[in-house]
Amino acid sequence: MLKLKRTDESKLTSWYFEIDRKLLFWTFVLIFIGCVVVFSAGSAQAARMGKPWYFFFQKAWLLYLLGIISLIFCSMLNKKQIIRLSVAGFIAMYGALLSTVAHGTKLKGSARWAHIAGFDFLPVDLLKPFFIILTAWFLAQMHETYGDNIYLNKEPWKPTLKRVNWPVYMLLFVPCVLILLKHPDLGSALLYSGVFGGMLLVAGIPWKIFWPLFGIGFTGMGVYALFCMEHVGKRAKEIWQMSQGSQVWFSVNSIRHGGLFGSGDKSYVKNVLAESANDFVYSSIAEDLGAIAACALIGLLFYVFSMLIQHACQAKDKFVVYVLAGAATLFAGQIFFNLTSALHLVFNKGMTLPFISYGGASFVGFCILFGMILALVREDTWNNK
Repeated sequence: MLKLKRTDESKLTSWYFEIDRKLLFWTFVLIFIGCVVVFSAGSAQAARMGKPWYFFFQKAWLLYLLGIISLIFCSMLNKKQIIRLSVAGFIAMYGALLSTVAHGTKLKGSARWAHIAGFDFLPVDLLKPFFIILTAWFLAQMHETYGDNIYLNKEPWKPTLKRVNWPVYMLLFVPCVLILLKHPDLGSALLYSGVFGGMLLVAGIPWKIFWPLFGIGFTGMGVYALFCMEHVGKRAKEIWQMSQGSQVWFSVNSIRHGGLFGSGDKSYVKNVLAESANDFVYSSIAEDLGAIAACALIGLLFYVFSMLIQHACQAKDKFVVYVLAGAATLFAGQIFFNLTSALHLVFNKGMTLPFISYGGASFVGFCILFGMILALVREDTWNNK
């Protein structure tokens, strides 16, 4: 049996004793819960598709392995390596996202999937960790170059390739949002904009700029979606009048049928619930295990979120603070969209529940992000003591 001692001089020993093992442990707990859900909710969804009960787990085990390896690998990197990896990952995933405009694979009513080497994946999900890292680096460099006033000062707004500035960043960020709206993928467009807004707030953007900027942006996206995205209009109407037999109708009834302690083998609503292992995974959990267990899961997700906030408050490097702010906003945003959709509080946006929902690119993306967080927190903590 391998036993590590603090006196041992090795990279593995340093990693083990310096990493935030509590955050790592609870991340693995979420991954384990996700595996169990793939067996349970996935078997019902597979049966409805006429596939073997183990169909989804058979597809997922390799992605789970890839995600866990990515998490451990990224947690062993240093800051420079993480930035370099993010540059390469951003270029690759941004290119894949651009390719979906002309050659996107259409699945589930949306041509936002990329097809590479026989696999279909969502570039938007794998782009998230690299987007957060590079946005954090950009904000840190902006403060280092121009000081605290990076919003009202004229210098950061002058376009040039010699130093970081707002026009260059906007040339990358704005097209990304426009592509997501074209797919159409309103949920991801709102999520990316929300993550960017959360990072700007932590980076000190004045409220008098923030509210008009994001008020106009979110209102514009909402109006465009209602009038130019047919499916958004239909789903918006379901908020006021839920039609019997719709996905949200089955979702709400699945949660009701679970009661306090779950239906167990008597669960039946999830058998006719589309995406019971993906978008509506929370409904499947509530029906199987009951409201008490479902609320406990929310508590666990909130606890992991609170650890991200705690690390952000304690971090000494501004870059690390911005990364944690973006990661916390992304984590909380996806939880919010997934749960409120399942509970019929907002219309369904097709958002996965982090680490829990079946979804290859989303799962791997969060594993990469949390691995990078663990590495940056470790370096920030031990290098600044």
